[in-house]
Amino acid sequence: MDEQQATAGRRSRGGGREAKRAARAARSAVTIPYITRQIPCFEVLSEEGLATIEHNADTILEEIGIDFRDDPESLEIWKAAGASVDGERVRFPRGMCRSIVQAHAPREFTQHARNAARSVQIGGRNTVFVPAYGSPFIRNLDDGRRYATIEDFRNFVKLAYLAPALHHSGGTICEPVDLPVNKRHFDMIYSHIKYSDKAFMGSVTAPERAEDTVEMAKITFGPDFVDPTTGRNKTVLVSLINANSPMTFDATMLGALKVYARANQATIITPFILAGAMSPVTVAGTAAQTLAESLAGMAFAQLVSPGAPVIFGSFASSVSMQSGAPTFGTPEPALVLYTMAALARRLGVPFRSGGGLCGSKIPDAQAAYESANTLLPTCLAGVNFVLHTAGWLEGGLSMGYEKFVMDADQAGMMQTFLQGVDMSENGQAMDAIREVGPGKHFLGCAHTQANFETAFYRSPLMDNNSFEQWEAEGSSDMAVRANANWKRQLAEYEAPALDPSVDEALLDYIARRKASFPDSNV
Repeated sequence: MDEQQATAGRRSRGGGREAKRAARAARSAVTIPYITRQIPCFEVLSEEGLATIEHNADTILEEIGIDFRDDPESLEIWKAAGASVDGERVRFPRGMCRSIVQAHAPREFTQHARNAARSVQIGGRNTVFVPAYGSPFIRNLDDGRRYATIEDFRNFVKLAYLAPALHHSGGTICEPVDLPVNKRHFDMIYSHIKYSDKAFMGSVTAPERAEDTVEMAKITFGPDFVDPTTGRNKTVLVSLINANSPMTFDATMLGALKVYARANQATIITPFILAGAMSPVTVAGTAAQTLAESLAGMAFAQLVSPGAPVIFGSFASSVSMQSGAPTFGTPEPALVLYTMAALARRLGVPFRSGGGLCGSKIPDAQAAYESANTLLPTCLAGVNFVLHTAGWLEGGLSMGYEKFVMDADQAGMMQTFLQGVDMSENGQAMDAIREVGPGKHFLGCAHTQANFETAFYRSPLMDNNSFEQWEAEGSSDMAVRANANWKRQLAEYEAPALDPSVDEALLDYIARRKASFPDSNV
């Protein structure tokens, strides 16, 4: 056999093995709409420690206060509720924000997807994995780092739709900079609706863009947008409202929050904190400030629309004290995460944090370590809504194609982990132990034969073959295998069904709204 024939043979065998690996992964991947954890949450603070942080948060709200900037309506709402308003600074009687949240905010809620089988239950013991959010750049092995386009956005929506372990389509998966800033939200929301049937997030970059999102959701859901038993809108959107830490909410976020709350759509109230720059350098100090900011935002949402769903959010990482650059996957943010999750449970609202965060520029060992050091605490802590699960690179500046499918694979592993130990009769496997007995192996016993296809998580990316087989198949590393994986997925993608009349109505709405702008260029 000459070298060309040998190479062709290796490629043929490699292709066959890749096909088998993909088929095995497809068989073993169980598509579930969300995870209901079967293991306890990990705690790092005592009752006394958590109570101290709650006390300190109330002190921040009472003595220092929160600025509500450039939004006179919000100041009037707070004044009418009994808060002290001095200019744009709002101070709150001790316990006020907590009592408002606990009186009105739901402990759990359903975010409805256009495919009802993919609706997600947010809160309680449930975990929802969501793609990363907000990157202006993308990275892959073919192009390196470049600005994201609407085609990239569509690609990531498709990859999220195809990933069994991602339960949600996300929001601004990447920022399509090839479209005008004031109009790109139409194309992003439409992409979520057209190319996926999972739940998705709304636009928050201006109040009118939030209004467009709600209108497009109404078109998509039609009569099902309203719950006939309550007369209120169903919650079909979750949207991210960031506090401008430290201790400030700006008019853009407040405007979007009011639009969504009045439409009974969920908001994630999240202080965005890099400790050392936007909060104290200590875990307890950062936790107290995060709680204070979140309480103020969630209470405001309830004053705007009592009962509107809210999610208590925490994004807290640290900065290098040498360079000022953000760092990820370090111990202190994990401790903040555990602490905030416990505080959310005590408050009685769903919690958002964590993900697959890293500062690495490429999907390398640094990316893997940092992401694992964020994702595992996320799962152990009991986070309900895990934004930034897949794709995050470069501190969120880049969305990685290879990183996306690698992270989705890790989310699949966490899904299995959170299901805990199977203590059913089959899980105890006593019949197998009796059948095999001492000195033999379990490979051929009846229990193994009945369970082998689903017994262990099967990664579509990991290579556990011998060195010789790995070398014969091209000696590829994880990133190379991930590159082939996402390309194969996109090549095989098939869009979920969408009612043609709904599609036509959405396109008509988008065309009319875009034409209403002074610059009518698409």
